[in-house]
Amino acid sequence: MRAPEFWSGDGGGVLPWLLSPIAKLYAQATARRVAKPGWHAPVPVICCGNVTAGGAGKTTLALDLGRRLSDRGLAVHFLSRGYGGSLKGPVRVDPAKHSSEEVGDEALLLAAERPAWISADRAAGARAAIEGGAQVIVMDDGLQNPTLEKDLALLAVDGSYGFGNGWVIPSGPLREPVEAAAQRARAAVLIGEDTTGALEKLPRGLPVLRARLVPGPEAAMLKGQPVFAFCGIGNPRKFFASLQEAGAVIAGRAAYADHYPFDAGDLRDLLAEAERLRAIPVTTRKDFVRLPPAFRSRVTVLNITLRWEEPLAIESLLDPLAQRVPVPA
Repeated sequence: MRAPEFWSGDGGGVLPWLLSPIAKLYAQATARRVAKPGWHAPVPVICCGNVTAGGAGKTTLALDLGRRLSDRGLAVHFLSRGYGGSLKGPVRVDPAKHSSEEVGDEALLLAAERPAWISADRAAGARAAIEGGAQVIVMDDGLQNPTLEKDLALLAVDGSYGFGNGWVIPSGPLREPVEAAAQRARAAVLIGEDTTGALEKLPRGLPVLRARLVPGPEAAMLKGQPVFAFCGIGNPRKFFASLQEAGAVIAGRAAYADHYPFDAGDLRDLLAEAERLRAIPVTTRKDFVRLPPAFRSRVTVLNITLRWEEPLAIESLLDPLAQRVPVPA
């Protein structure tokens, strides 16, 4: 679904107030759920979560941590719910076998780099991953899921969106009050510039690590080229901004709802518009895995990575967890 317009901005007028009784019940239900104890895995569990519905850079953060831990020689497995997919799991994701309709788009992105599992029951997914050889589990989302204890929880914050209008669902985009989520996090990760004043809403004393999204090296081919940009992600502005940073000339753009299921008709229309504009059709890696396979060869992908302002800060948070992993004899 596409987030309602009143979820962003300075409050959204009267609608958040009208919906506030439901929002209060939603927040209370979340508080009761997260208070339940979970299973404590025998391997370190790292959670890349957020407090808003929709994207905040969690998957990009999870991929970055997975690379850093793998560089230390550790067997990293990813774990996610498999949002948007029909399978409940636990199941190990196979990009050659599974579709986004089965496991969700984020799981396919994760599985392209490291072993990845989906499971509605995160504890069951963690057990399966450990049986499959995981020495460290990195969760994509799950901060509000209590079934698996986290050794390190990071609160991802999209600097360009912040916390929306500051209300809990359905009055706003928050899954729970910001302070409640922050209390379960070791640190916040601000992705991009804080243009909404989000940091002022975080508790004092919570460490804030800063990072930004940067185009991958293959983006050089787009410099100076006219592109037709389309995507179905939580914050399309981030994608368009990354294209501009890469030096591409955006001749046209189209934004769809998050996790939008592109079909053949959509692609025919999008490619026809790109041809009319004499522009290169470009989308995100996350959207690419949801495109009908027959059209993928005609669409260019802009890969995005995370660049830390102080890389040693995130490494210092990983150090004690990596040291817990037993060295094979």
